[in-house]
Amino acid sequence: MLQFRHVVFSLACALTLATPVYAGKLAIVIDDFGYRPQQENQVLALPSNVSVAVLPNAPHAHEMATKAHNAGHEVLIHLPMAPLSKQPLEKDTLRPEMSSSEIERIIRDAVDKVPYAVGLNNHMGSAMTSSLFGMQKVMQALDQYNLYFLDSMTIGNSQSMRAAAGTKVKVIKRKVFLDDTQNEADIRFQFNRAVALARRNGSAIAIGHPHPTTVRVLQQVIYSLPPDIMLVRPSSLLHEPQIDTSTPNNALPGKPGKPAEQPRNPFSGVKLCKPKKPLAPVYATTYFAVLSDSISQSTLAKYIQHQWQGWGTSTPRS
Repeated sequence: MLQFRHVVFSLACALTLATPVYAGKLAIVIDDFGYRPQQENQVLALPSNVSVAVLPNAPHAHEMATKAHNAGHEVLIHLPMAPLSKQPLEKDTLRPEMSSSEIERIIRDAVDKVPYAVGLNNHMGSAMTSSLFGMQKVMQALDQYNLYFLDSMTIGNSQSMRAAAGTKVKVIKRKVFLDDTQNEADIRFQFNRAVALARRNGSAIAIGHPHPTTVRVLQQVIYSLPPDIMLVRPSSLLHEPQIDTSTPNNALPGKPGKPAEQPRNPFSGVKLCKPKKPLAPVYATTYFAVLSDSISQSTLAKYIQHQWQGWGTSTPRS
């Protein structure tokens, strides 16, 4: 018996040493897919755990989403959302003042245009994601699909996590933008920063774009990750702890002279059932009797009871 235990212990130690211990998980998502197939094909040649986000109204959206899926990459919908800055908006850009039905139509259309998508992240969107009422309408629309939401965090006070409460939509957040500049040294610095955050926090998501400089840096660094960092897909981080640092933004969006439509309350119309007869009072003796019975039947109580019964008895040696 003792020899058998030594063998099991030795095997367990060997497996522990053979299995790499990861300090952090790093997810990389490349946005803006669907416009530049030549450069995007270089992204698809990277390891399959690099994920891609496809703009639904891009001319090559369907083609590149299908190609990415067939190459083993995770596909997201890169949905345009209104920014705070004034600039030309893409077709079907989500705005806070839109009605629930209009947002549902745009998301339904995006799902049709980007096959194999398992998640959705925002393209721009600081005005939209900072609106609680706007994002509640988005989350209620997403609740109809099995899609997670990757918040690109284009604004610090994003309401995405707050808006997803009460829905089945899981929210994860971007930690690093790889290519705010097109300088290779800057991109490499941001990549190393993402690695450090993954090591410190357990996981990190970095977002980049299919620029030639970004692709070139990734081709150089992604195959030489530190041994304690594992490249993963964003969907593998859905159960990682998420911290909501936002403050509520309850301002109602809307155009001048036109009140904004508030998100539908999914719990409206539910009536409380009133008892036909007065409820019987619960006396303290009944309460303590039920409590005592519950404790006595608990696993901990049974364990202590078994231990108590075993005390004083000698244990035979092997």
